[in-house]
Amino acid sequence: MAARCAVCGKGPQTGFSVSHSHIRNKRSFRPNLQAVRTSVDGKNLRVRVCTKCLKAGKIQRVAA
Repeated sequence: MAARCAVCGKGPQTGFSVSHSHIRNKRSFRPNLQAVRTSVDGKNLRVRVCTKCLKAGKIQRVAA
């Protein structure tokens, strides 16, 4: 399953973890995705949404 937000499309990014001695190792930054029940075109679906979209109110939760 892809680590991608269903609302904004945010996905994983890559970068480095840097130690105190400045040794760099590749790592990935993944979005904080949550499974949320919501209404899409009149149907209750479970979508994976990042927490930034949830906090911004871009998607409305539906009672289970």
